[in-house]
Amino acid sequence: MSSTTPLSPEALCKSIAFSILFLLSFYIILFDHDHHYQPSDLLETFKQKFPSSSLPLANNPPPIPTNLSHIVFGIVGSMNTWKHKKSYTQAWWRPNVTRGYLFLDRAPTQEFLPWPSSSPPFRVNEDVYDLRTHLKMSSPSQVRIVRTITETFKQGDEDVRWYVMADDDTILVIDNLVEVLAKYDHTKYFYIGSNSECVKSNFDHSFEMAFGGAGYALSYPLAAALASMLDSCLERYAYLWTSDSILYSCLSDLGVSLTHNKGFHQIDLRRDISGLLSSHPQTPFLSLHHIDAIDPIFPNKNRSQSINHLMKASKADHSRVLQQTICYHKPTNWSFSISWGYSAQIYEAIFPRSFLRTPLETFRPWKNGRPPFYMFNVRWQSNNPCEVPHVFFFDSLETSGEEDRIVTSYVRVASRGLPLCSSTGNHSADYITKILVFSPAKIPMQAGGGECCDIVHRAEINTTEVRYRDCVNQEIIA
Repeated sequence: MSSTTPLSPEALCKSIAFSILFLLSFYIILFDHDHHYQPSDLLETFKQKFPSSSLPLANNPPPIPTNLSHIVFGIVGSMNTWKHKKSYTQAWWRPNVTRGYLFLDRAPTQEFLPWPSSSPPFRVNEDVYDLRTHLKMSSPSQVRIVRTITETFKQGDEDVRWYVMADDDTILVIDNLVEVLAKYDHTKYFYIGSNSECVKSNFDHSFEMAFGGAGYALSYPLAAALASMLDSCLERYAYLWTSDSILYSCLSDLGVSLTHNKGFHQIDLRRDISGLLSSHPQTPFLSLHHIDAIDPIFPNKNRSQSINHLMKASKADHSRVLQQTICYHKPTNWSFSISWGYSAQIYEAIFPRSFLRTPLETFRPWKNGRPPFYMFNVRWQSNNPCEVPHVFFFDSLETSGEEDRIVTSYVRVASRGLPLCSSTGNHSADYITKILVFSPAKIPMQAGGGECCDIVHRAEINTTEVRYRDCVNQEIIA
């Protein structure tokens, strides 16, 4: 039978001293010196000091990517205009899928009841005159708009990562919004939007302020912080006249600056914006505002029909809608510019992409003033037949699952009314009446990237085909 050798007094003292030192170190790490803890608090204290997310456990599930269920929309509306503007909101709202609320200045009348599921559920804004600042307010209606952020937050929706605020005449491309917001850390303060297209509008307000009509996004922590201090902030800035200026000032007090995204569009423009939509920036299309201040974006359709027509293309392929692709047909010296889901253009001359990506000034600025008018370069309209495009507008689309492609058709609405561009070889495009564009159905376009295309054209045939493809490595398109 084995026997245990007793520890010597010296070894025993060393063992006791080591144990005391270990326990003392463990105590210092876990506990504050100013508090006394019971043994029952040990497990909870350990969890607080060493949360599970910091432990390298093999069975920890990966974080869930941001999806549509993580976004709550706050839409500002008015009963005076809802009858006319509701079709704009209904064009993008998905019943039982999207989460959010339409905030109205007063309760709906019987004319609008029962409230349809095709519209966001409504809420009536709190009476801003109950605020102690009401005697100081420069514009109570603008205070109502900015407080919609707080009232949206107070609805108490769970598992929210982002709040997206917009007007009832704002068109949102929500699938693109999800993909854009998923790139940001929703646990940090983020204020994402865009300023105006017009220099004067930005000069009058701020170049670093999101224009609310275009829509903007607030991360959950930022919305929570804003909701807790907004009314006190309103007292500081009650003299401001616009909700966007009030919000910008309050967020600046929190140390938050605007993260610019060119996919939001305030559309501080007038008349025909086809020149802008045909040369959209190389970024996902997120929103469109001021629909009633511009011409219908498609010929032979009213404004509501035009928006629904554009959304039809967006639902088929949100990644490509309004994204510009340029290619050339060298035998005829033609340049093709495709704004997917919106327009196709043929120029009877070879122009560099830097030229074709510059919007044609078919529009006018929101306010009169001295140039420069816009926050981007423009091409002036011309009577030079080499510089004036043949314009075709999106007409229809077909999806072929077996061939993994979408075919969009673009038709000519009117003749240019100009002679041919004689300096490039006498190749007129007047006889072309339709352009078919073939694009992948299952491969989305990468944000900020681009695609190449080939032209399939036979002389005297009035339909031309444009086939999208991946660009080869270091391909030069010129």
